[in-house]
Amino acid sequence: MKTLLCRNESNVPARDAGRRKRAGWAVALACVVGGVIQPARAAEWAEVTCNGVPSARHEAGFVACGDHLHLLGGRGRKPVDTFDPKTSTWRRAAEAPMEIHHFQAVVWRERIYLPGAMTGGFPREKPLDHIPVYDPATETWSRGPEVPEGRRRGGAGAVVVGDDLYVVAGIVDGHMGGFVPWLDRVNLVTGEWTVLPDAPHARDHFSAVEIGGRIYAAGGRTTSHATGELFSLLVAPVDVYDIRVAKWASLPEPLPTPRAGNAAVAANGWLWVVGGESHTQGEAHSEVEVYDPARGSWKTMPPLVAGRHGTGVAVWGGKLWIASGSGRRGGGPELTSLEAVALP
Repeated sequence: MKTLLCRNESNVPARDAGRRKRAGWAVALACVVGGVIQPARAAEWAEVTCNGVPSARHEAGFVACGDHLHLLGGRGRKPVDTFDPKTSTWRRAAEAPMEIHHFQAVVWRERIYLPGAMTGGFPREKPLDHIPVYDPATETWSRGPEVPEGRRRGGAGAVVVGDDLYVVAGIVDGHMGGFVPWLDRVNLVTGEWTVLPDAPHARDHFSAVEIGGRIYAAGGRTTSHATGELFSLLVAPVDVYDIRVAKWASLPEPLPTPRAGNAAVAANGWLWVVGGESHTQGEAHSEVEVYDPARGSWKTMPPLVAGRHGTGVAVWGGKLWIASGSGRRGGGPELTSLEAVALP
């Protein structure tokens, strides 16, 4: 039987405690297992016990704005469900103005933007001609910037940097095909669109993040229902756009577990890629993998309790939160559970 001993201030001499402070040990949570020092174990995801449940949905957005988490859109005409993490309570807010799905929700000036969204049914969903905007303070919807006709697509990644919204890649013709490597910058003050250099790889059904002035496009696929390749054309390379020099590159190491429909978020200076779907398994992916730009390496983190795809990840209160999504490849079952994990 292995012996488990954890080092803390109560079981080491005082001189050790002083030496620890002088050396700046980063192993305060390290444990000795069988005589070998093991790194501190990352926190695990746990399902949150809630008052009430949100509307089941997938191909939706989930994002923190203010003191609440907001679940928006999804296939069908879904209402906005708002979660108060202080009381663990779900509340139904505004009704949606239309069916809105396949977008990555982002926040600018305390309002939620849904760029790269589509509407309509499978397989020829139609990209929207504008960016829907939701104001949680007034629980109202409005029309944001118009999307130029030649740049409309869905299933795109999106990030906000200052007053600029960047829309990355996507697909033009629903699930039939027309995946693109496009990159656009939208000034959210003026509504002006600027076409930027194409990414090295086209992709759709993914999420993008910004870390240190660079945009990371991770996961996704090139959806082609027209050729019977709906789930299989996964995009493993991770493309990185340096905003300062306006140039793309690809990471030397691809996404360890290629998948689409994944959520992504920037937290603690890391790129987190969460969940997803692929042709390799019927269940939705539960994998959580992080890329550390400072070290240039990937790390596997504890998995989700319930694998899911087609939703977002919110950052609030030192935790990551994920809700809704589909539990299997494709459209169901749609989930209502909420999970959270403490950031390391």
